[in-house]
Amino acid sequence: MKINTISPDEHKFLQIISGIANSPKTLYFIGTLPTERTRDVKVIAIVGTRKPSSYGKEVTFDLAYKLARKGVIIVSGLALGIDAIAHRAVLKAGGTTIAVLAGGLDDIHPRSHRQLAQDIVASGGALISEYPPGMPTLPHQFLARNRIVSGLSDAVIVTEAASRSGTLSTVAHALEQNRDVFAVPGNITSPMSAGPNRLIQQGAHPMTSANDILQTVAPGLLETQTTLNLGTNPEEVLLIELIKSGIREGEQLQRASGLEASVFSQTLTMLEIQGLIRGLGNNRWSAM
Repeated sequence: MKINTISPDEHKFLQIISGIANSPKTLYFIGTLPTERTRDVKVIAIVGTRKPSSYGKEVTFDLAYKLARKGVIIVSGLALGIDAIAHRAVLKAGGTTIAVLAGGLDDIHPRSHRQLAQDIVASGGALISEYPPGMPTLPHQFLARNRIVSGLSDAVIVTEAASRSGTLSTVAHALEQNRDVFAVPGNITSPMSAGPNRLIQQGAHPMTSANDILQTVAPGLLETQTTLNLGTNPEEVLLIELIKSGIREGEQLQRASGLEASVFSQTLTMLEIQGLIRGLGNNRWSAM
């Protein structure tokens, strides 16, 4: 993949980071950068823990997917956990995502995400770094790159993070840069919800759906009520309603639905094909 060099000052989409603290004078990128920023092009960062719970995984995917379907560009850091889930959700939605790396682009880190990086570029997105090729990925550079993640964005979403987490440095940069911060509330007994819950206590916008952030950042993109995702027959409608009520596990769904095993299995398959539900793994399901 070809590594390009660019000055943020000379690129309309990147000029937004020219005013942040310690603004990089040069950026290196692979892929395709949006040409400019308009009122119709919104950029939102999604960040969080490298070890998300099943709740964090589901919420992150759902938010990134729905925002990408609205044309929002999603920025994250290609890290394990929340970052990767956000990037993959955007790819699934057919949207655009940008990954900001903490080392040279000739050596993608973590190495397990090399294919993800290639998929981001192939889908029309980009990989960005302030570090030239040959620069190794060093621990302190992860915190430094967070200022670019937030700096590129109109707002930052934290889905899950511990009370002491590197994710919170992105929030600190966002506040310094006058960006809106949104946090997903979670179970008060969950260590991975301690960070977002504390942010909400401190004034971050609580976020329970994609509409919550669109209301502030892009009200023109707000989702409207529709009946198009309610299924095509009574069995599909029933399963969607049960999943939306909070029942995720396959066996519980079947029992609650009262459907015969063959009808239940066929209905799930059709719903997944139609893109109305998605598998979470381990025979668990989520509505789209």
